[in-house]
This record gives sequence, structure tokens and C-alpha cells, in this order.
Amino acid sequence: MEKARIIELPKFLDPRGNLSFFENSNQIPFDIKRTYWIYDVPGGEIRGSHAFKKSYEFIVALSGSFDVVLNDGEKEMKYSLNRSYYGFYVPKLLWRSIENFSTNSLALIVSSMSFDASDYIRDFDEFKSIRNEFKK
Repeated sequence: MEKARIIELPKFLDPRGNLSFFENSNQIPFDIKRTYWIYDVPGGEIRGSHAFKKSYEFIVALSGSFDVVLNDGEKEMKYSLNRSYYGFYVPKLLWRSIENFSTNSLALIVSSMSFDASDYIRDFDEFKSIRNEFKK
């Protein structure tokens, strides 16, 4: 199974302000089909808490900071995002939550698929069952 990982994005330093970017299949390992962002998250709230059967995601903290918590059905890993020139690649079949949002944080997420409600796994026990089937 493919591993989640931090990907460093190009960074162009300029006294007028820095610039970073990503392009389909150049910095991220999929073509972008959907883009969305999460913002104005009240203190203590958690976003996500689901997995995808087919979709891959790439998450960037454009502003502020937050933690991405992944679970593979056996162990949990936490990744803190707080720089806009790093993105976090999340393959399919990993349970993910986004939490610990700082004030005025902005999470940009790009996905390998257009929205499809049937791709979501929203029950953790169902996720573990599907994950175990996938391992066989």
C-alpha cells in the first residue's frame, strides 16, 4: 500500500513575497479533479473523520496550522502542517481527521476524484473491515 508523505513544494523567495505552487502529476502523484478548502473552524472542532475507497488527496496549510491524523486500522500517525510550501499526500484507504486548527487557518485540499458520496467510508469499523479485505 502506498504511504502518506510530506511533499516539499517549489518555493521562490522574493522580497515582494514568496511563491509556491503545485501542478498535476509534477509535484503531486495524481491529476486534480476537485479542489476545496476548510476555514473558520471553531476551536476544538475536528474535520474529516472518514476514509476514501478510491480517492487520493493532497492537503496544504495555506495559512495557520493544523494536524492531520491518519489511521491505517492498526496504528495512528499525526502530521502537523504549518508551512505553505509543504503539502501532505494522503493515499486511499487511510482514515483521516484534521484537527487542532489555529485561528484563521486555511486548509486547501485537492482530490484525485470529483465528489462521489459512495467513495466515502464514514464508519470506522467498516473502514477496518474494508482495509483488512484489501490486505488479503
